[in-house]
Amino acid sequence: MKRYLVLLPILVILYGSACSKSSNSGGGTPTPPPTPITPLITLAPGWKYSASLSINFPSGIQAFTFDTIYNGKKVKTFCVAMDYSTGRFEFKPMVSSTLKTPSQFAAGETGLVYVAINGGYYGGNQSYSLVKYDNVVASPNIKAVTRSYNGSNASYYPTRAAFGITSTGTPSTAWIYSVGAGNDLIYQYPTPSPNAEGTAPQLPPTETFPSGGSVWNTVAGIGGSPMLLRGGAIRISDVEELISINNATSRPRTAIGYTANGRIVLLAVEGDNSSAGYLGINLADLASMMLSLGCTDAINLDGGGSTSMVIGNRLTVRPGDNGVERPVASALLIKQR
Repeated sequence: MKRYLVLLPILVILYGSACSKSSNSGGGTPTPPPTPITPLITLAPGWKYSASLSINFPSGIQAFTFDTIYNGKKVKTFCVAMDYSTGRFEFKPMVSSTLKTPSQFAAGETGLVYVAINGGYYGGNQSYSLVKYDNVVASPNIKAVTRSYNGSNASYYPTRAAFGITSTGTPSTAWIYSVGAGNDLIYQYPTPSPNAEGTAPQLPPTETFPSGGSVWNTVAGIGGSPMLLRGGAIRISDVEELISINNATSRPRTAIGYTANGRIVLLAVEGDNSSAGYLGINLADLASMMLSLGCTDAINLDGGGSTSMVIGNRLTVRPGDNGVERPVASALLIKQR
């Protein structure tokens, strides 16, 4: 009995010594905690910096995730923010006459692609939304749509939303229209042409109509619809832009915008995933979410089954088409310059 009492203090001393050594990495200098990340944008409650998605990013670009309740809905969202003024990044909208998934757009591109998202609207193999790169318009925003008026079909000429980058790297949103037979001359307007289905169509936009028009001097741009934010306020111009995309129902969504200090924000919301409870959000919630991240201006891109965000070679949102990424006509790549 006495022998065991003598051994017990010795075992306690050995155990304490072992714990001390293991907590000190072999007796050397303790490993310092990781340096805190300063987010590039304002993070609303529920948003988290994603070290795993950002692992191959240089400074000036970051990925964030949101997987919680938003306005009473279970929402899963991915966001990439970047400081375009660093000069490290290339903003490259692309269009293809053969439909491709955003993953395929990225995989077929030379150079290092950080992020790829789906672009604007399309039908068949034709893009209906702006795709402009290196001062060349490969596809304009749609110049005319057919809607019902007085019981008959009528042509309307909407000024739809677009997001662009100027020659100095400044982001811009605008209601735009490609004027003339060609598509390279694009005018922007401070307010959209006041069209509304069921009312008489407005005249085709020109340099002087709607009022306040001016040349939209951008070197690259991606089109969509409708505008979500304008000048720091929610401004969903779906009526004037004649766009009906399940506006008030929960769907997958894709958006792009920028903050007051010029940080570009890309957003993809998962939806059409009832098994996991992620149904998506409506346009009002999408605009509110972009505003909560500090965006002053933002536009909606194509959504539903077209919504996709690829970071590196990793697909973030579960695609709405039964989990299969949808081929689309256009995509936006963020590349290493």
